[in-house]
Amino acid sequence: MEDLDFTAPSPSQPSAPPAAGPQPSVVQPSQSPIYDAVAARAFFESAGTVESVAAGKEFFAEHQQRGFFSAADRMYLLVEGAVALSVGGKSLDTLKAGEIFGELATITNSKRSATATAKTACRVISLDGSQFEKAIQKFPEFVLILMSVMIDRLRLRLARLAMMKALPDKPGVERRVFDDAMLDEIAGALGNPRPLRFTAGQTIINAGESGVFMYLPREGYVTILVDGKTLERIGPGGVFGETALVDHRAARTANAIAETNCALMTVNRKQFLDLVQENSAIGLSLLKVLGQRLQAAMGQSAK
Repeated sequence: MEDLDFTAPSPSQPSAPPAAGPQPSVVQPSQSPIYDAVAARAFFESAGTVESVAAGKEFFAEHQQRGFFSAADRMYLLVEGAVALSVGGKSLDTLKAGEIFGELATITNSKRSATATAKTACRVISLDGSQFEKAIQKFPEFVLILMSVMIDRLRLRLARLAMMKALPDKPGVERRVFDDAMLDEIAGALGNPRPLRFTAGQTIINAGESGVFMYLPREGYVTILVDGKTLERIGPGGVFGETALVDHRAARTANAIAETNCALMTVNRKQFLDLVQENSAIGLSLLKVLGQRLQAAMGQSAK
């Protein structure tokens, strides 16, 4: 299903940059450690619409365009029944009660990558874009659950690309996630902390180590490497290390090296939830960049 449209207290300051160490390969992840079916039901019920769908009816079709916050834009929580997923007319998977689907295209404003059809009579709770935003405002912590779903699928996809020796190399700089005004707002909310500074060539993150922070570059560029391949280049307004906001126990899956001298703002899990509570656009921006990374990985595997 990772190909499709579905989906501990932290210290106040980070430790010194870790010393260079071994660079392990990405490993296949286990099931998302923080997914909560009860929380998912409460989230969808807070603003969603209950729908009964007859067997054989399509929820959405492959390549169908769905715009974020458009009237036709919907993501779903399957409450009862089963949903068949297919690509190119070929059966791919079957979703069961409790699973979320349709959110990737919704969040990234992209075409559907599969067709979802009611395999049996189904009951779902749907959210269009505006309902999704309302639900996030009520339950901002649910951003972490959606992030966990996307991160889990991204890890699995990168693991498969590594096994196939199909990891991309030397991509361009990732598009900005936050503009300067938003970065200033985040810094102000955090009390304008002094940024961490790294010199060109210095290791910021080692794969295999634990972490509790995500990083927002204010100056300079950072290279993200998996198995020695340059997966991404992150500049001002970008973000990396956000996996730590989902599960601080999870090991880092990539290495981050300062490509140039750089200054990084750090955000821990509690700070992130506080920020999203005040401004849901921050969490939505992170969901969008995770979706874009997942789509890029899926596109690479299709080559």
